[in-house]
Amino acid sequence: MREIVLDTETTGLDPFQGHRIVEIGCVELLNRFPTGKTFHVYLNPERDMPAEALAVHGLSEEFLRDKPVFAEVADDLLAFLGDSPLVIHNGTFDLAFLNAELERLGRAPLSRERLVDTLMLARRKHPGGSNRLDDLCARYGIDNSRRTKHGALLDAEILAEVYLELIGARQAQLGFTEVIPAAAPGVVGVLHKTRPQPLAPRLTAEERAAHAAFVATLGPDAIWRDYEVPESEPQQAAAPAA
Repeated sequence: MREIVLDTETTGLDPFQGHRIVEIGCVELLNRFPTGKTFHVYLNPERDMPAEALAVHGLSEEFLRDKPVFAEVADDLLAFLGDSPLVIHNGTFDLAFLNAELERLGRAPLSRERLVDTLMLARRKHPGGSNRLDDLCARYGIDNSRRTKHGALLDAEILAEVYLELIGARQAQLGFTEVIPAAAPGVVGVLHKTRPQPLAPRLTAEERAAHAAFVATLGPDAIWRDYEVPESEPQQAAAPAA
């Protein structure tokens, strides 16, 4: 399954008040793994840059002046998106801006049914908590130290990691560790789960004695001797085969 993680930066909060997209960043996932394929572009919004927006993403009117307008990149963007689901944080915001740009060109809008909104996923999984992207990074121990300002491609890359945590697709955790709140802001604690009681041994004393007798016939340099357990140390059974 192919999915696209997407983020935009804009000149403001409302496309219906003349605000425009100034940056688009996309990351491709295939079967929930990043493929390394990305789409990234800065755009000339054909208008001024409000100070409030400049403070968020740092993209000045001067920097964007020689960048392409949306009409010049629309075909490439739509080709990259294809018909894949779009994974976006607070996705109605980005989708509204993208569809406003497409409407200006007389192009078909992106369907809302394609949207996978990670903000909604986070609110269902962590009700009552703050679910901004930075807060989710802290919750899941994701390094976002490069995020000194908002940037569409960087935010899409970070969101891809957050998304995999939200849907439980990151196999590295496998449920053996649990993130717990820490006293210091931005610091994540990890609770390592252990069995309250060790598993009972599955080998009988006769079976262990027979094995020891066999190893003794292999000579003093047998590799098996590297794994011998002293008699005083409790025996634990191996985990069952998957």
